[in-house]
This record gives sequence, C-alpha cells and structure tokens, in this order.
Amino acid sequence: MTKVDKPEAGSVRRPAPPLTERQEARRRRILHATARLACRGGFEAVQMREVAESSQVALGTLYRYFPSKVHLLVATMQDQLEQLHGTLRKSPPAGETAADRVAQTLMRAFRALQREPRLAEAMARALTFADRSVSPEVDQVSRQTTAIILEAMGGLENPTPEQLSAIRVIEHTWHSTLVTWLAGRASIAQVQVDIETVCRLIELTSADG
Repeated sequence: MTKVDKPEAGSVRRPAPPLTERQEARRRRILHATARLACRGGFEAVQMREVAESSQVALGTLYRYFPSKVHLLVATMQDQLEQLHGTLRKSPPAGETAADRVAQTLMRAFRALQREPRLAEAMARALTFADRSVSPEVDQVSRQTTAIILEAMGGLENPTPEQLSAIRVIEHTWHSTLVTWLAGRASIAQVQVDIETVCRLIELTSADG
C-alpha cells in the first residue's frame, strides 16, 4: 500500500499571507523541481527530501510552503494549468461556438498532459488523495480551470448561475476523463467524445441569454 505523506485529516490551514518576490521565486523553484521529479518517476518519485534538495531549499522551509506531497502536487497542477492558460491566450481556440472553443481548449489541455503521462498521473493521484486540509490548493485548481473555460467561452465577466453550474460539470467531466484515461479505461477518442458532449451544456445555458 502506498504511504501518503499528509497532515492530520480534517485540519484546515489558515490563509497564508502574500508572498514576497523572493518567496515567490523560491516557491516556483519548488514547483518546477516537483514537476521534473514527477515527469521522471510519477507520484512515487516525488519525495519531500528530494524536492528540497533539487530546489535548493531547506526541508523545513519546504514543509512551511507545502505540508505534504499531496499539497505540493496539487499546487503543481495549478501551476501547470496557469502556464497552459498563458499559452492559450497567445493562441486562442478558433471554434465557431462557445461549446466548440471550450472543447478545443480542454482537449489541448488534455494533450499537453498526455505528453507527460507520469506527471499527469502524479497530479491526478494527488487530487484523489486530497482531503479538507488541501482545500486551498484544490480551490486554486478549480479557479484556474474555470478561468480557462470562461476565456474560451468569450471572456464572460458575469456568468449566470446556470453557466457556472455547467462549468462545474464540465470541470468534473474533464478531471474524470483524465483519471479514466490514465487508468487505461478510455482512449483519447473516447475522451474527446465525452468532452465535446458535456460542453454542449454551454449552449443550453446560453439559449436564453
């Protein structure tokens, strides 16, 4: 059985104060080191001591930033999505409808993860293991995914409750298809069909808008 390094279940951390420029640079080194280790060996390769050594920070400092490898890998997923968001801004999807553009965007995100399957598997496992103590990191992943979808829809500034509900369902489906594909239970073609199908919810929620 895999031993998962995480704090006591049910504990919730207080929001951290804003990072200084130096602290942000240190945090980014940590996330990049984590991604490199995960690319090489997946979830098991991400060990806190090795991350600390690779990012050139003290082990105690690493734990102050990220109390466990689950926190660390979920934060890495948010960072990967943020980088993807920047790429998508430079080369936005060209579909005729909002549903088409969102489906294209999510498939581009999926294919980016497909190029590094061990990293994708490590991040997906971390999301699966995440308990309430990882809520801030999980919320950041959700917010980043929502921002990507909203921008693909056309940059909606004030989405309706129905549109936000549709976006949540789309997010859930995207994460679920990632897990299913990683487990070998779905092909890329099947993933694309599921993503395109769920994105049609956008058309339904925009029908009256």
